[in-house]
Amino acid sequence: MTPRVVSRDEWLVEREKLLVREKQLTRERDAVSALRRELPMVRIDKTYTFEGPEGSVDLLGLFDGSRQLIVRHYMFHPNWDEGCAGCSLQVDNLGHPAHLRARDTNLVLISRAPLAKLTSFKERMGWTVPWYSSFATDFNQDFGVTRDNSESSGLSVFLRDGDDIFHTYSSFSRGGDALINTYNYLDLTPLGRQEAELDYPQQWWRLHDQYEN
Repeated sequence: MTPRVVSRDEWLVEREKLLVREKQLTRERDAVSALRRELPMVRIDKTYTFEGPEGSVDLLGLFDGSRQLIVRHYMFHPNWDEGCAGCSLQVDNLGHPAHLRARDTNLVLISRAPLAKLTSFKERMGWTVPWYSSFATDFNQDFGVTRDNSESSGLSVFLRDGDDIFHTYSSFSRGGDALINTYNYLDLTPLGRQEAELDYPQQWWRLHDQYEN
């Protein structure tokens, strides 16, 4: 179903009505972001060791000198041969890391699959984002993205004060929608995400090399 056709003057009236709601949403988003920054934090006393392209690294090493660390918990079960399509959509939508680094923030992917699988899939997808395996640790379980040997997507944020590390925020499932710029662009279009007729809204997702032309 497409929108009704009106004159330019009628369109401007409706557009200005919507603008009021959009500004309300922007202000509410800013308010929620402020509350998020005020959340208390939890000291990380447990030691985690991850496997990366340059060998073993602990949680402190993932900061790579930055004060803040964002971890995208990418769904990749050790028995899988390729990564999750939805998580891949989010990685495809990442911007250039220099912008985060300019604000003293590093971003990495962490998955439970062995490093060899992650490296092979990363090369296939053409990604450059740092990706680490938590296969030998219970990091995924501790941060709620592996339960009963099943994977789920999520995001965790950490703050470093010297060598002390604190967990400040986590988000799961649709909490990551705002990070998918493909969705943000589609939400501006008259046809939107085109998911209403699907049994499961996200079933249209594919790895970017698996869409049919």
